[in-house]
Amino acid sequence: MYQVTQLKNGLTVVTAEMPYMTSVSLGLWVGVGGRYEPAELNGVCHFIEHLLFKGTKKRTARDISEDVEGIGGYMNAFTSEEVTCYHSRARYDHFDDLLDVLVDMFLNSRFDPEDINKERGVIKEELAMYLDQPQHLVQELLNETHWPGQPLGRPLTGTEKTLDGLSRPLVIDYLKRNYVANRTVIAAAGRLKHKQIVKAVSRIAPRFPQGPHPKFVPVIEDQQAPRIRLHTKETEQTQIALGISTCSRHDPRRHALRLLNTILGENMSSRLFQVLREDLGLAYSVYSSPSYFEDTGTITISAGLDLKNLNKALKLIIHELKRLTDTAPGQAEFRRARDYIIGQIDLGLESTDNRMMWLGEQFLGYGKIMSPQEMKRRVSQVTPAEVRAVAREFLRPEHLNLALVSPLKNDKALHKLLSM
Repeated sequence: MYQVTQLKNGLTVVTAEMPYMTSVSLGLWVGVGGRYEPAELNGVCHFIEHLLFKGTKKRTARDISEDVEGIGGYMNAFTSEEVTCYHSRARYDHFDDLLDVLVDMFLNSRFDPEDINKERGVIKEELAMYLDQPQHLVQELLNETHWPGQPLGRPLTGTEKTLDGLSRPLVIDYLKRNYVANRTVIAAAGRLKHKQIVKAVSRIAPRFPQGPHPKFVPVIEDQQAPRIRLHTKETEQTQIALGISTCSRHDPRRHALRLLNTILGENMSSRLFQVLREDLGLAYSVYSSPSYFEDTGTITISAGLDLKNLNKALKLIIHELKRLTDTAPGQAEFRRARDYIIGQIDLGLESTDNRMMWLGEQFLGYGKIMSPQEMKRRVSQVTPAEVRAVAREFLRPEHLNLALVSPLKNDKALHKLLSM
């Protein structure tokens, strides 16, 4: 059972009562992420995420950790393109403790100059770690290629240059302008009562700052032909990421795309896994995954393989994309994909953490909570013909972007492969 209460200042409380659980998961969500940043402040949302753990007026960084871990709980945070989330979990009777720590971090962080300089160095190490991981680097390169010069194409961690420019006044000013009540959601799932959660949050709600709704620059999609980004590097494997432009999370076609993605590469039964790995042994890891944003979306096909197998693998991937546009999936394959998605929805919501994540993502993404039953109903209504229809709409050369991290020195031969 999902319940939503919006308080007078715009702060929203969303809960899922799971009385059979022994834990409660709490998330403090803000509807602002990497794509809300101006170019010169690239990485500021992620920087703030780090700094909120460094101490408040009444807690040191160690106190923050001990006050949660000392009751058998844990806490973490993440920054994405459109949201930032601070979350924790503990035994249900420690909800007030979790709320106190998260709200203290959110409202009372010190942003000590020494901590800022120290954490700047930590994030630079994080950035260097990612750049040393070809699987991560290729995704960053794909984003840059997919959305050149746009916020969605920038790294969430920022760059060394932008990190050096993030002074204390700039960070605090960004926080004050964007961490506002009407874009903040407190989501909780587990053994709880909605009324009790609302009562607890209402006591601290007046302390949340007011402000205008943060805005981002809409994406510009004017691609006319496939684009390729090659990063030449001596690696044992060639890492590829093939991005396909699709639609936003508000587009009803996304349900058919979800089924298309499952058939294409989401699991071990998928076409790409069966052909590239099981039948031909060209790759250990090959999969596809969808991403949806407020005004756009993608499906990304990722694989790691020997350079000598690159052309063959890309031809097979393009062949599978064409096969989806040419012929609707058969009933047996379609039914397996549909039942897989429905089963994953149910399995994914068994934990209080995942249920809390569902609440935050749904409310900030749609302004309401879509129940799992409604999601499963919409997936069940998709037909094989609709899967073919979205394949014909989106699996087109002008929607393709390819990034590679590879010893390859020239990408000329690859352009012809993407013509479909």
